[in-house]
Amino acid sequence: MNEKIPVIAVVGPTASGKTTLGIELAKTYNGEIISADSMQIYKGMDIATAKPSVEEMQGVPHHLIGFLERDISFSVANYVDIARAKIEEVNNRNKLPIIVGGTGLYISSLFDNIQFPEIKADLELRARLTSEAEELGNEALLERLKGIDRETADNLHANNLTRIIRAIEVFELTGRKLSELKVESKKITSPYDYKIIGLNFSDRAMLYNRINRRVDIMVEKGLIEECEAIYKAEISENRNNEIFTSSKAIGYKELIPYFKGISNLTECLEKIKLETRRYAKRQLTWFRRNKEIHWIMLDKFDSMEKILFECKKVIAK
Repeated sequence: MNEKIPVIAVVGPTASGKTTLGIELAKTYNGEIISADSMQIYKGMDIATAKPSVEEMQGVPHHLIGFLERDISFSVANYVDIARAKIEEVNNRNKLPIIVGGTGLYISSLFDNIQFPEIKADLELRARLTSEAEELGNEALLERLKGIDRETADNLHANNLTRIIRAIEVFELTGRKLSELKVESKKITSPYDYKIIGLNFSDRAMLYNRINRRVDIMVEKGLIEECEAIYKAEISENRNNEIFTSSKAIGYKELIPYFKGISNLTECLEKIKLETRRYAKRQLTWFRRNKEIHWIMLDKFDSMEKILFECKKVIAK
């Protein structure tokens, strides 16, 4: 049998320092970074999605960042296919693949070696369900999914309309629950020997303060100008913002009322901070279900050297 490919993953909530630690681990272990962020895949939204700059990368190769046009949808199945190929490519160069990101579904699907069935999209059905959500609200669609597939519904937030619609679509097209298909898809052993390092803070206020400060820094770097340029481009192309998956990124959608003259900038920036904190909470809820994650509480360490030492102990196990 082929030996399993060694992989390290750094996960955790937004603003927890995943990018910095991932780069330090790559420098320590001769690795390359493979992003697991569902918004950093898109071109253009560099500040809003906190993409690392060339300087921040410190010469470490980064993959799956900024390679997709904003109006192209991208599923977890797409991610797993591309990430698998990239891991093999990095491993073949005798480098260590290091997965870094906060999109839990991407990471769990990759490491659990989920096999996605070939179920083609039904565009008419999706359009009907989208219209229903616009009329009745996302919660109504989530409630319908609960009646069909409670397990899948319990793992989805009402804001995650794309995946709610997909789960309903799978049931209507196949008569089978998405959760059942996922159980069956896990029967093939993972090809990876992986260690997952999770970042968090014992004091939640420290994480929330980091989130608030990061939004302020994004504004200083040009967040407003970046998002306004994207907004104007979509308007000029006669696009409906809702068709852009990237338009759902926190930091972009909250500014649209400001661009339309409906809300003032201060209100919109506070909304970004609030929604980012809520997102971080949802990320932690997702990751805490994974018993394979080795958590590092960052507020217990006063230097990157000590954090790296702790990581080395996890990796050596």
